[in-house]
Order: sequence, then C-alpha cells, then structure tokens
Amino acid sequence: MEVAFWLVILFTLTYEPIFGYIDFQKFKRKVKTDDREKIKFYKSSIISLWVPTLFILSLVGFTDLTLEQIGLTTILLNTEILGKWVIYSAIIVGIIFGLAILIFIIGYRFNSKIKNSMDKMKKEESAKNQFDVMMPVTKQEKKLWTLVSLTAGITEEIIYRGLMIFALSYLLPGLSIWFILIFSSILFGLAHTYQGVKGVVRTTLIGLWFSIVYIGIGSIIPLILFHALVDYFGKIGEE
Repeated sequence: MEVAFWLVILFTLTYEPIFGYIDFQKFKRKVKTDDREKIKFYKSSIISLWVPTLFILSLVGFTDLTLEQIGLTTILLNTEILGKWVIYSAIIVGIIFGLAILIFIIGYRFNSKIKNSMDKMKKEESAKNQFDVMMPVTKQEKKLWTLVSLTAGITEEIIYRGLMIFALSYLLPGLSIWFILIFSSILFGLAHTYQGVKGVVRTTLIGLWFSIVYIGIGSIIPLILFHALVDYFGKIGEE
C-alpha cells in the first residue's frame, strides 16, 4: 500500500502541474480555430481526474485501505485536533459562502438585477483571467460543464483531501498535522497551474480551508457537494 501511496503523490506532483499545464496551453491555441476543442478538453479533463480516483478506489477493494480512511463516511464533529475556534470558523465561513452561491444561482434565474450584475462581473473577469477561455458558452458546453463540475468535486476531494491527508499521515507519521494539511493543499494548488501564480495561490488557500473543514467533520462528502457547487457556479452568467 505504501508504494501505491507514493505513486499517487508522484502523480499529483507531476501530471497536473506539468502535463496539465502543457495541455492547457495547447488547448488555448487550438480553441481559437476549432470550437470543438472545448468539448474535447472537457472530456479529457474528466478522464484525467477519474483515472487516479479509480486507482484509489481500487486500493479500497484490494488492500487494507477503507472508505472511512479516505473520508467517504458520515460526519463526526472533531474539534480536538485543530481546536474549536479553527474548526468552527472554517465551517461557518463555508456555510455562509455556500448559501451566498445558492442565492446567486437562484437569483440569476429569477431576478433581472442579479442577472445583469453577474453578467457584467463575468465580462470584467473574462478580460483579466487567462483561463476564462475554458469556460462554457454554448448549451452543449454548459451541459458537459455540469459533469466536469461534479467530476472535480468527487475526484479532487478523494485525491487531495481524502487520500492525500491519510497517505501523508501514514507514510510520515512524525509530521505535524498542520504540515500535512499545508503540503496537501499546495499539491492541490499546483494542480491548477494553468490558472497562473495567483490561481495556484488562491486554490492552495481554498484547499487548506477545505482540509481544515475535513479534519473537523471527518467526511469529504459535504466537501464534494460544496466543491461541485463552486465549479458549477462558474458557468452561471456565461452566455
């Protein structure tokens, strides 16, 4: 099982940070002349996320690794490891942020002021973000983006929270929990190198926040739902 853990760690250190970045640069060039490239890119992203995830799930079937050890279990509040104020603060921020996203998603559908405001915000972001080219525009792209969002929510939480935190604790038991959370979050950030330095820093911090919540509730299931919701929110306002 140790070898399998190291393989997953090696994958997170190389595939997305290096090959994922290179693939995105190719995609940016091709999508300018071929509208079908975006659909191809979405499908490729889904496959590249599910391959390591299915490998991890196979470990559950063929080794001593359990679903509970990778966070696929019921919620059980635990504030002893990181402290009450850390856990409760992270959870409260998550609840507020999640409710805000839901309000915007619903408001976009039923409130013209919110819709116009979000459309304007999206246009401003499009001019700044180099990765905005990957966002869905057509109906077909939006439908597939929903699957991309769900895939990212499931697979990235299993890889970077569920498996990674357990694997690092298992392989290097002398490390402090904070080092493990920070290191696994950096790996999560590096998986988003296509977003540039700011994107890596932002996703690293988000990953750390997710990791703190995970330690506090003992389950990645709520994080999967929240992660998918955040990614799904990306297609709102793309017309």
